[in-house]
Amino acid sequence: MEYLSVEIDKNWHYIGVNDRETRLFENMWPLENGVSYNSYLYTGEKTALLDTVKINKSGVFVEKLEAALNGRPIDYLIIHHMEPDHSGSITTVLDMYPDIKIVGNKKTKEFLENYYQLDGYNGFSYDKNFVEVADGEKLSLGDTELTFYLTPMVHWPESMVSFEESTGRLFSQDAFGAFGSLSGAIFDDEINWEFYLDDTIRYYTNIIGKFSSQVKNALNKLAPLDIKMICPVHGPVWRTNPGRIVKLYQTLADQGTEEGVVIVYGSMYGNTEKMAETIARALAVRGIKNVKIYDVSKTHLSYLLADIWRYEGLVLGSCTYNNALFPPMDTLVTTLGNQKMKNHTIGVFGSYSWGGGALRKLQAFAENSCYDKVENTVEAKGTPSMEDFEKCAALGNEMADMLIAKRDKDYVSF
Repeated sequence: MEYLSVEIDKNWHYIGVNDRETRLFENMWPLENGVSYNSYLYTGEKTALLDTVKINKSGVFVEKLEAALNGRPIDYLIIHHMEPDHSGSITTVLDMYPDIKIVGNKKTKEFLENYYQLDGYNGFSYDKNFVEVADGEKLSLGDTELTFYLTPMVHWPESMVSFEESTGRLFSQDAFGAFGSLSGAIFDDEINWEFYLDDTIRYYTNIIGKFSSQVKNALNKLAPLDIKMICPVHGPVWRTNPGRIVKLYQTLADQGTEEGVVIVYGSMYGNTEKMAETIARALAVRGIKNVKIYDVSKTHLSYLLADIWRYEGLVLGSCTYNNALFPPMDTLVTTLGNQKMKNHTIGVFGSYSWGGGALRKLQAFAENSCYDKVENTVEAKGTPSMEDFEKCAALGNEMADMLIAKRDKDYVSF
């Protein structure tokens, strides 16, 4: 039954599961559309299981695994990435197949012991049951072989991928992954890509984006391979057009941007919001069509990061709260600093009631960000005056000037 396992070819099976119950990925990032945990099984001359699934889905995973094995044991469990959404069912597999050999790199071994204390578990011994592989090393499965490539910090230190040269099949762990459960469709030629694009960008920016330099290193390392299919541990399997997801990841890693502006404001009583609306109107009049306004108190950081990464312009505005940034805005600014984003144009504004502070903080962030900066700014005391609104419009117009000047050479299309 295809419900239990999906044939990729006569020897390779997709045995992934969907999780529509977990609300937050890593207990942080919203899973509005769920998420898939993808696992793969080889049943040729030898058998090999490539990654497991999060423990909360081990029941259905075991059903699929046993159906695809059809009574055979497992020779190898290959661990590409140790994060518990992929390693969580390792002890379940060891309970079922105590003679299995676990394949990983040097760092994998350390993570295995720290997370699952495997030494001695059900007879498991690292000397007897662990196969350590290095960068470029091969593992024979009898009638095929896998070559391993280390991809550290994409997005954990032990992360690696494997490549089946005979078919051009890349098992890519978190790289080329996406949020979103797989609702019937497993392969890229079965999906409407537009349904997954936003969740793919959000997955990259939330989970992997900080490590974009390491992603670029991995892409360069894998570039010489003749990749015909990409099998990630989240999201669709790319059997028809793997170049599409590679191109998107390359664009995201290069931090290419579309023309557009994300305006994020923090407002207690609506005054800073009025200023944001005025800036947005000035941009729209100038022909900037992708303008998004977000209340930092109401929109989850996950969605803010995704759109800020995607669009060239960023405008941050905050009311002053206890002589400092409004706390939700402070969280956003701190996160943006940690994300190491590049290739943006930033403008800032603020408001206060009796003593300032927010605008100074935003200006300091802008100065330290290495973004191109809009010189016009404004800080309203209490309700914005007509002069304040005129300054908001000037900020918006200067941002529009800077974005329009880049139209001929700098923008990308997602």
